Amino acid sequence: MASVKRVALAPRALRQLRRVRSVYVAGILLSALGLLSYDDTAAGVRQTVFSAVFLVVFAALLTLTAVQLRRHARTKHCNTAKRLSPAG
Repeated sequence: MASVKRVALAPRALRQLRRVRSVYVAGILLSALGLLSYDDTAAGVRQTVFSAVFLVVFAALLTLTAVQLRRHARTKHCNTAKRLSPAG
């Protein structure tokens, strides 16, 4: 089994990941609202499918973002994180 090498993210990438979380949450909420707003199953099948697909995609993106941020939080001891962090 191959070993996993953890690499710290650049500060700019961290800021972008933190900002994009709110976009993904808004996408999940809007997709869920769209999914719940279709009450007639015969008229809105295509819209329901699109809303469900968007809900799954935004949930997956939010999960991946959370995993990346959590993995970075656990790599504070690595050499790359020490180099990328401001000397203070």
